[in-house]
Amino acid sequence: MATQTLLVPRDAAKILGVSYPTLKQWIYKGKIRTIKTAGGHHRVPQQEVDKFLYRAESKGPIPRRRESFRRISGRNQLIGRVAQIKNDKLLAQVTLSIGGQTITSIITADAVREMRLKVGDTVAALIKSTEVMLLRP
Repeated sequence: MATQTLLVPRDAAKILGVSYPTLKQWIYKGKIRTIKTAGGHHRVPQQEVDKFLYRAESKGPIPRRRESFRRISGRNQLIGRVAQIKNDKLLAQVTLSIGGQTITSIITADAVREMRLKVGDTVAALIKSTEVMLLRP
């Protein structure tokens, strides 16, 4: 029987791109299976993490797949801070402060919630021709 790799919850949360409290809630609600140590601490099997990864079925060893997780080929990226968020029912206007200048992106309100954006957060603006997309580094 092969040994399985166990991750501490903080590392599993980082790999999955969720906060530590969110992962703990998943554990308590049984959404993700863990193994308890003799001291009562949770450890997350790597296979459980893989179930939640977007590209878990892609080829190649797991460490190599995770290195490229959430990277993007676009090179026109500007790092800045969220200065203002105006939410509407469907869309949100996110204003970034980048080097004393501001840039505004119109994205869905769902995207703002999913990214958990708030004023003061550091984000990257990805510039593509006529579009400005936001991503969390």
